[in-house]
Amino acid sequence: MKKQLNRKSGKTKQSSSEYLRKLASDLARIGKGFHARGWCLGTSGNLSAVAQSSPLRVVITSSGLDKEFLAPEQFLEVDGEGNVVRGKGRPSAEAAIHFAVIRVRSAGAVLHTHSVWSTVLSEAHRRAGSVSISGYEMLKGLDGVRTHEHTEHLPILENSQDMRELSIRVGELLKSQAQIHGFLLRGHGLYTWGATPHEAKRHVEILEFLMEVLVRSRSGASLA
Repeated sequence: MKKQLNRKSGKTKQSSSEYLRKLASDLARIGKGFHARGWCLGTSGNLSAVAQSSPLRVVITSSGLDKEFLAPEQFLEVDGEGNVVRGKGRPSAEAAIHFAVIRVRSAGAVLHTHSVWSTVLSEAHRRAGSVSISGYEMLKGLDGVRTHEHTEHLPILENSQDMRELSIRVGELLKSQAQIHGFLLRGHGLYTWGATPHEAKRHVEILEFLMEVLVRSRSGASLA
């Protein structure tokens, strides 16, 4: 029997389902790894990847999941309005932030961690409005960065329970600061992205490493 072609995505229905399963499996593995490193403890953090761009379909974590036990079947497929197309449960309350990043940056994946390091730095640098990182070889792990002399700025946004309002501010930030690879929500954690889940994972690892260095170093010890 011939497979039916999904003209929008260019994938057959069967291959589309396989692709969704692969994305969910990749994200589950990434999320469990983040938990093991202390970056997504309890139910904190959320992960998403674009399954289809037109119309937009996103694979994203369900709300309230313990990342230590994250499984592929716990991911939802949602449309561009956040409505569940496939899966059981409701998407993360912060799905609107993921959509803002995806649309402004054409990101293929968005990852949010909630580490001690990002929380400490976002509070300590709240008056400055950003954390600046320069001089470290690890910066070259960020997409497009070729030298340790690069200065990476992590803007700090005030957190809010109004996700629509917060997602608008995120979109405005990303439009005005085109070179950044991530941002912090004060007292909440890191958001970063990439063309693929694996690139976004690399960005998390690089930025979390650098934030930990800042906190642990002498300069990080006098953060205010």
